[in-house]
Amino acid sequence: MGKKKVIKKSQDEVIKESEKTSNIVAQKSGQVSKSSRIEEGRVYIQASFNNTIITVTDSKGNVVTWLSAGSIGFNGPKKATPFAASKVAEAIAEKVKRSGPSRINIFVRGVGKGRDSAVRSLAARGFDILSIKDVTPVPHNGPRPRKPRRI
Repeated sequence: MGKKKVIKKSQDEVIKESEKTSNIVAQKSGQVSKSSRIEEGRVYIQASFNNTIITVTDSKGNVVTWLSAGSIGFNGPKKATPFAASKVAEAIAEKVKRSGPSRINIFVRGVGKGRDSAVRSLAARGFDILSIKDVTPVPHNGPRPRKPRRI
């Protein structure tokens, strides 16, 4: 078989190589580094009849953090209440206090009871709200009508 060649790298080369791979992995997964401060971002509030989910993203759309009423500890019909939605908004505000956005655009989707209370809680926590937009999907023609009955 013969002798095997062993390539030895200096410690600097090993460190540079590991930094390159970690940067590539972070870019592919869309992670936002904790050290960088995000100035402007988006907050998506999804208020359904069963739960309230709040997602915070940066301006490009990369998810910074998210929370729902169920993940905080509410269960059953209590998840869809305005109180649960305000608690979710307060918890999100605490989560993004250091690295998260201070100026936000809010996108509200759904017809649940927690829509207004979540927006009010975010406003009370000191965020600069640039815009509030309702993005609830609304059908504009409805389903196809039934064919007429033949007797």
